[in-house]
Amino acid sequence: MRQVYFDNAATTQMRDKVVEAMTEVLKNNFGNPSSTHSFGRHSKALIEQSRKTVAKCLNCSASEIIFTSGGTEADNLVLRSAVRDLGVKHIISSKIEHHAVLHTLDQLAEEYDLTISYVNLDPHGDIDYLHLETLLQTDKPTLVSLMHVNNEIGTILDLKKVAELCKTFSAFLHSDAVQSIGHYPLDLQETPVDFLAASAHKFHGPKGVGFAFVRKNTGLKPLIFGGEQERGLRAGTECTHNIVGLASALELSSNNFETEYQSVKELKAYFIRSLKDALPEVKFNGYSGDLEKSTYTLVNVCLPVSAQKGGMLLFQLDLKGIACSKGSACQSGSNQNSHVLNEILNDAELQKPSVRFSFSIFNSKAEVDYVVSVLKENILSQVS
Repeated sequence: MRQVYFDNAATTQMRDKVVEAMTEVLKNNFGNPSSTHSFGRHSKALIEQSRKTVAKCLNCSASEIIFTSGGTEADNLVLRSAVRDLGVKHIISSKIEHHAVLHTLDQLAEEYDLTISYVNLDPHGDIDYLHLETLLQTDKPTLVSLMHVNNEIGTILDLKKVAELCKTFSAFLHSDAVQSIGHYPLDLQETPVDFLAASAHKFHGPKGVGFAFVRKNTGLKPLIFGGEQERGLRAGTECTHNIVGLASALELSSNNFETEYQSVKELKAYFIRSLKDALPEVKFNGYSGDLEKSTYTLVNVCLPVSAQKGGMLLFQLDLKGIACSKGSACQSGSNQNSHVLNEILNDAELQKPSVRFSFSIFNSKAEVDYVVSVLKENILSQVS
């Protein structure tokens, strides 16, 4: 059976060079990075070189990179410490953030005297920047937490504009950049965000490792206590091979950005054209069908079939060897609709099945042809 992987927003295939770099560490650099002997010092050196590599890609200081287990931990570290340690009393976010942010905010609201405001959204999932400016006009110490690229519909936040607004009103800015780091160049000297979260498995690196960018002198304190690893901000023995894999993946993505960006963007454009030709009634949720207003890595498609007939669509696609999703992989197993689509679609649109297809450098136009043909066959047979 043919296998097509169009769920790269959930996780990506690792590059061969990343696997090779990690394998070398696993075989020959097993020392504990906190040990003072040569085995430990060698592992520590690899971690610090990886930190410098990440910092160079983002144009920031190596001391501002804190390695974590992934984006979720990085989000929790920033949000919880901002409230507990930085005196934040007001958090501004949106209702289409990843659950790593939304669920953390819900929990913080239960634990602390905290005001949480949600910025208005347009029908495409873009924020209302004027409303954000209004929400920032408060005497309470404030943190803004808005994702750079939405993981379900691909809407891109004007991060620099938001950062400048936050600076004007003396608010902290945190961005879940899990879907953008490794896919877009980001200069942290030009874009004055205070905190970022990233995860290696979104840019062809390993699972189980990510990082938080924590700008100097923000006063953030640890979420996990124990040893003094990661400058005291993240206790626990570092996973050296994963950290090396993360740095290798980010460096490769950064060095090859222009060619890989064009390749994947052309693939998305081809998918949109092909699907529209095959199924003219198809709609693209948010800005995901717009090559300029959404990320080049995904589309979120509302298919012209009833919910009853489309209920088994993902299962049927899986039987044909096609991997895609109805939203965030973190929600798999849930019977609830996507919280993102619930915010931007009307009741009639929500009755139809929506599917996210996400692309990478490992995909091809031949795979697009196969997926579109399967969709056309499956949907036309249900309509008839």
